[in-house]
Amino acid sequence: MTKIAVMTSGGDAPGMNAAIRAVVRSGLHYGFEVYGVFFGYKGLVEGNIRKLNRYDVSRIIKRGGTVLGSARLPEFKEEKVQQQAVNHLKELEIEGLIVIGGDGTYRGALSLHEMGIPTIGLPGTIDNDIASTDYTIGFYSALQTVVESIDRLRDTSMSHKRCSVVEVMGRSCGDLSLYAGIAGGSEFIITPETGFGKKITLEGIKESYDSGKRHAIVVVTEKMIDIEAFSKEIEDYTGYETRATILGHVQRGGDPVAFDRVLATEMGEFAVELIKEGKSGKAVGLDGKKLVAYEIEEALKQKIEIPNKRYGIVGRLK
Repeated sequence: MTKIAVMTSGGDAPGMNAAIRAVVRSGLHYGFEVYGVFFGYKGLVEGNIRKLNRYDVSRIIKRGGTVLGSARLPEFKEEKVQQQAVNHLKELEIEGLIVIGGDGTYRGALSLHEMGIPTIGLPGTIDNDIASTDYTIGFYSALQTVVESIDRLRDTSMSHKRCSVVEVMGRSCGDLSLYAGIAGGSEFIITPETGFGKKITLEGIKESYDSGKRHAIVVVTEKMIDIEAFSKEIEDYTGYETRATILGHVQRGGDPVAFDRVLATEMGEFAVELIKEGKSGKAVGLDGKKLVAYEIEEALKQKIEIPNKRYGIVGRLK
């Protein structure tokens, strides 16, 4: 093997650039020619690929987003579309591919692996919804952004005796909401794992109001409830003036924190080593302090588990 490529796909996450940098420089160190695929699977299908050198990735370790760009391509599920991607790789004699992204990216990588392209996946998503790794690249950076936002909302909530309902990203995984709620001192946290009991939540917020608390913070994972409607219900039921805040895509942006820079760098280097050893169809993960490689198919099947003790913390400190 003499040529490898790297790409990012799906939603961008802080730390992706650090992973790209690590793949490029580690690849060059091991004697590979390294190529960048621009704008994810869409760029792979269109042949938007060019050779990279070490200076192409200078000074990007601290930058958010992805210098390679990203895009979503639902059509990549079709075999004829996948074959176009394979053809472009073969035309350039690229013999290995490292992809950085979430579960959708992993499914695309698995398809390419099954079509004979040696492929390694790196977990790059702010949602932390890849069960085969303790933490994904970008999670802690997004968490920092969410916590800073909650801190600011708390200041204004206390000034006006308000309840703030904050919607946080995460899709079907509540890690970002849970960690942000704990770190931000939120009184109430609603995630896919906890479920949503409207009555008990309203009663808990009213209890806070009746006890004289000047504010309340409710953190909610996206797509679970209509937070505008729920805010109106809180105001009517409890007495708190209530505001809804959807943090949205601001959570994706910004410079990666040190943890994500280190994690991405170590994972990128590890991925190149796996390719060098002839491995394929692997998903890189963090297990405690150790980097591991699962079969991508196994990684996609694993279920996310959050220790109950973390939810217990919220209940005791409410």
